[in-house]
Amino acid sequence: MSEISASLRARREPSPVGTRASSEAARPTAQEAAHRHDRWSIVIPFYNEAPVIGATLASICRQTRPFRLILVDNGSDDGGADVCRKVLDRAGADYRILDESRAGQVHALACGIAAVETEFVAIMDADVHYPAHYLEVAEALFDGRGEETVATSAYFVPPDATPLRAALAAAHQLLAAKLLPKQNHTGGAGHCFRTEVLREAGGYSPDRWRFVLKDHELMHRILKHGRQALSRRLWCAPSERRGDRRRVRWTLAERLAYHFTPFALKDRYFHRWLGPRFDRRGLGDVVLRDRTTVPEAS
Repeated sequence: MSEISASLRARREPSPVGTRASSEAARPTAQEAAHRHDRWSIVIPFYNEAPVIGATLASICRQTRPFRLILVDNGSDDGGADVCRKVLDRAGADYRILDESRAGQVHALACGIAAVETEFVAIMDADVHYPAHYLEVAEALFDGRGEETVATSAYFVPPDATPLRAALAAAHQLLAAKLLPKQNHTGGAGHCFRTEVLREAGGYSPDRWRFVLKDHELMHRILKHGRQALSRRLWCAPSERRGDRRRVRWTLAERLAYHFTPFALKDRYFHRWLGPRFDRRGLGDVVLRDRTTVPEAS
């Protein structure tokens, strides 16, 4: 787990400067571009994330696998898009910024995923640190475990985690996934998918699920198409501001019902029981724009 400590320390180091995507002289040929970016896209929705998104993008630019970055501005008014351009142009990243005026992360994610043209897609958050090997480990899981592996799930490590705490977080998630393989065990910021399967499952959609815990509902649909894979080396570190979850917490009864409801009955659990309960409590996806509150992963 010293690898985690080293990666978290590296958050403050300058991101590597590569070939600028905007430079005509260094722009790759069409064949080179297709080869470089034929596997990974990263989708990041953001809303008023200017204070934190630069550090996240710096960690993403250290990835050991090439990628196309798709950022979706969900109506920010804090200059976050300009921060993104500054960081990404300096790093020579291949990126585009889309605008989605409909409020809510679910709309922004649907917009970004619609623009993906690669085999795999990683869903990331604007305030999360990702180690340099994140895509590499996810890719190895996809390649090494066969086409039946349709998703990967990373565990969350506190940004100030000790090696012991990181090891316990990994052990907890790996054990939970072994005992309950047809359930979600992390937040959406830790998910990667085979793009074709993500679309076949319906992706993020306000018509299917417009509440918090959309990662759980989506993963249920994804797991109808195959299995998820996890690894001790697949982790990420949400920022400190994610500590207060009281306003969007699901109840103990709802959480237990999720764990004990058979997979064949999960559609009814989400759409006939949990959704109406969230609706009555006003737990629509848009509450996540208050970044002091984030739903629990599992």
